[in-house]
Formats: sequence, C-alpha cells, structure tokens
Amino acid sequence: MTEPDLNLLIALDTFLAEGSVAGAARRLGLSASAMSRTLGRLRTATGDPLLVRAGRNMVLTPYAEAIRERARNAAFEARALLSLSTSELSLTTLERTFVIRANDGFVEAFGAQLIAAAASTAPLARLRFAPKPEKSAKHLREGLVDLEIGTLGEMGPEIRLQALFRDHFVGVVRRGHPLSEVAVISAEHYVAFGHVVASRRERVTGPVDEALADIGLQRNIAAIVPSFPASLAVAKASDLIALVPGLFLLNQPADAFYVFELPVKTRGLTVSQMWHPRNEVDPAQRWLRRLVLDVCREQLPASR
Repeated sequence: MTEPDLNLLIALDTFLAEGSVAGAARRLGLSASAMSRTLGRLRTATGDPLLVRAGRNMVLTPYAEAIRERARNAAFEARALLSLSTSELSLTTLERTFVIRANDGFVEAFGAQLIAAAASTAPLARLRFAPKPEKSAKHLREGLVDLEIGTLGEMGPEIRLQALFRDHFVGVVRRGHPLSEVAVISAEHYVAFGHVVASRRERVTGPVDEALADIGLQRNIAAIVPSFPASLAVAKASDLIALVPGLFLLNQPADAFYVFELPVKTRGLTVSQMWHPRNEVDPAQRWLRRLVLDVCREQLPASR
C-alpha cells in the first residue's frame, strides 16, 4: 500500500489557514510556483480542489472548510511528536522564538523586563512581539502566536486565559495645562476642553461619553488618532485631553504629563494572557506564561 506523503500535512494546514497560494508561500518561505505545485499534489491526494476561484479571489471549497480544524490539530500533533519531550526540555539549551501578540503599551511597559528575564534562564530563546491591530482569536487558533495579551473581547470560548493585572482609564494633559492648576477636576472642567481619542476603528464614543451623558454633558472630540501613544503625543503638544489606560504611563517620565482621575466612573480593565488549549501542557509554553505573570506582578505588585 502506498503511504501518503506526510510532508504535505504542514502545507495543507498552511493553505487552509491562509486561503491563498501567495499567503501560504510567504508563511513557509517558498516561491509561489513551488506552492502552486504543492497545491496540485494536495488536490491529487485529497481528491478535492481545496482552493477555487471566486471572481478575482480564491476561496476554500466546502470540503476544505470542513477539514480546517482537523488539519490544524493534526499538524500540531505532528510537530509535538517531533519536539523535545518534557523530560528532555532544558531552558539553558532551548532554541525557540516565542511570539507574543500585544499592543504598544504592554511592550513599552514590560518588554525590556521580559527580555531580560527570559535571557537569564533561557539565553538561546527569543521573544518576538507582534503588533495587535485588532482583537481576534485567529492568531492563537492557527498557531501564529504563542500568547495574546489584552482584554478578553471576542476571543472564543475555547481560549484559555490568566489575569495579569487590573488597569483603568485616566485623563492626561500636558504639563502647564490649565487643568493642572485645578485642585479637583469636575465633569464640567473635563468637558470644557477639546479631546483627542484613540480608536483603530474610528469609533468616537465610549463608556466615558455614556457616563457624561447621564449627567447631561458631552465631550468635544477634536481629533481621532489610531493609537494611545499617538494620543499622548498630541496631548503633549496641545491643550487637548487624552484618555488612556494607566499602563501606557508606566514608563513615562514623572514630569512628562499631568495625570488625573476621571470625574465620572468607568469600568476597569482586566489585562490577561491568552493561549490556545493545544499549548496547555507544553513545558516551554508553561515556562513562558509563568515568566510573563511574574514580570507583570513584579512591575505592578498591586495587581496580585
């Protein structure tokens, strides 16, 4: 009996995750022509076209959609079988790149400490911080990242998580701003100035605006920027008020901004580390999660 070429398993998983020849080629570091030939072999092996043209794009066939999860799990199990067993794991000789998907604030606050802590116990390991333009479980489900840092959001019921610390939003203005001379900033003081809002999706209003509306007040949104660091930069050079999680100020110089508690109540934020269940017992992954937890709680002891 002819045995199937198990090398095709990784290619199949990649094709189904990317949904295109070009995307699969980029992820596997191959040329588009080589990936096209591999797709032809997969079509022969499965008896299904897998990817078909729909207008100007390629889409997965119903069969390909049906086997995506099975292919992903099979590829993961194959990799796990060919990796070091738990008893053979040695942090001093571990050569592995761990991908952590997090926003700029987390990297600025904890990146240097995480890198130093990792190097002290696993000198050959490498941390790669990936950008996080949106909340999505895709990267964890497809094995593109080891950890996701942030609030839970729409991550899916199977995603595991562990709380790292609590955070909340604060108001921020430049040093010398008129509000810095006010002993107690009221809601009326707060809405008397223009505001800069950070939003990736151009969403202007949020819990602060809802709380203000309850008392008959409204902010003047003068500018919308794509990130919290950008909002801090604008506030530092203007009279606009920025609204940011306290995390983004952790490593800022003490005299860089005037920071104040909001005059209305808003919900706090629980920042967690999240991972896929398939990585639950992986010894290197467990070491990474413990490292992240320890560094966060060392930096923010009040979050214990």
